[in-house]
Amino acid sequence: MSFEQIKKDISARKFHPVYLLMGDEPYYIDDITNHLLETVIPETERDFNQTILYGVDTDVASVVTLSRSFPMMSDHQLIVVKEAQGLKKIEDLEVYVKNPLPSTILVLNYKGGTLDKRKKLYAEVEKRGAVFESKKIPDYKMSAFITSFVTSKGLGIDTKSAQMLADYLGNDLSKVVNEVDKLLLSMGQSDKRITAELIERNIGISKDFNNYELLKAIVEKDILKANRIADYFEKNPKNNPLIVTLVVLFNFFSNLMVCYWAKDKSENGIAAELSFRNSYQAKDYVLALKSYNAFKSMEIMSLLRMYDAKCKGVGNPSAPDGELLKELLFKIMH
Repeated sequence: MSFEQIKKDISARKFHPVYLLMGDEPYYIDDITNHLLETVIPETERDFNQTILYGVDTDVASVVTLSRSFPMMSDHQLIVVKEAQGLKKIEDLEVYVKNPLPSTILVLNYKGGTLDKRKKLYAEVEKRGAVFESKKIPDYKMSAFITSFVTSKGLGIDTKSAQMLADYLGNDLSKVVNEVDKLLLSMGQSDKRITAELIERNIGISKDFNNYELLKAIVEKDILKANRIADYFEKNPKNNPLIVTLVVLFNFFSNLMVCYWAKDKSENGIAAELSFRNSYQAKDYVLALKSYNAFKSMEIMSLLRMYDAKCKGVGNPSAPDGELLKELLFKIMH
C-alpha cells in the first residue's frame, strides 16, 4: 500500500489488523506509526488499550499473548512493536497473523531493512493486513519532496529554494522536515512562500553562493560566476563541503546522459523522461544539452569520480577542497 493511502485509511478509521512497516527510510515508518497512536485509541483509554514494545526487550510469545487479549471497554487495542527487526524468531508471528483478533491492531516497525518476502509471515500480513516498504528518496528527488511537503502545509516554495534546501540538508527526511518546520515557524502570518532570502536569514545558506547557482553557472558556461561561487565555497567550507557539490553535479550529469536518448528533447519531453512534476524543472537540462555533448558529459562524469577520490585523499596528499573545486570547474567548462 502507498503511504498516502495508508494515512487516508487511518484518518477514516479504516484500520487493518496488522501493519508491517519496513524499510531503510525511518521517516515514513514513524509518521504512519504516530498517526496510528494519535488516531486509534482515544486519549482517555490509552493507559488500558495502547501498548508500546521494543523488539529487543520482548519476544514473540509475549506479543501474541497481548494481541489475543481483548480491549478494556473499547472497540480496539493498539500494540506497537518498535525496532521489530530486533525481535527474535519474528517469523513465528505467522501463527497469530493467520487468525488475528479483529479488535487488536498490531503494528510492526521493521527498520533498516525489509522482512524476507519469501517467508510465510510476509505473505500472511500482505493477505490480511497492510504492508508498507519505506524506501530512501534519492538525492535528485529531494527537491520534489520538499516542494510537496511545503505544499501540503498550504504554502509555496520556488524551485531554487527547494533545491537549496535539498543540497544543504541531504536526503535524511527527518532532518529535512525538522528544518522546513522551523522555517515555517519563522514565517510571518502574511507570508505564503518560502524564499531564498528566508532560507539565507534562518539557515545560513547564501542565496547567491550555493550549489544551485553553481550548477546554473556551469550549465550556462558562466565561468566568472562559477569561480566567484568557488571562492565563496573555499572561504566557507563548513557550509559548502566539496563532497556535497560533487553529488549535486554527478546527479545532474547522470540525468543529462538519460536526456541524450530521449525522443522528445523539449522541456515537456525531458520532464516526462526524468519523471519530474513539472516542465520547469527540465529547463536547465534542455540548455545543458546545447552546451555539453554526450562525449563531454561522459568525460565530466569521469572527472567527478576522479575528484571524489581526490577529496578523500586518493592520489592527493595535500591539495585543499577549494583548490580541487576550481581545478574541476576549469576542466568541466573548457
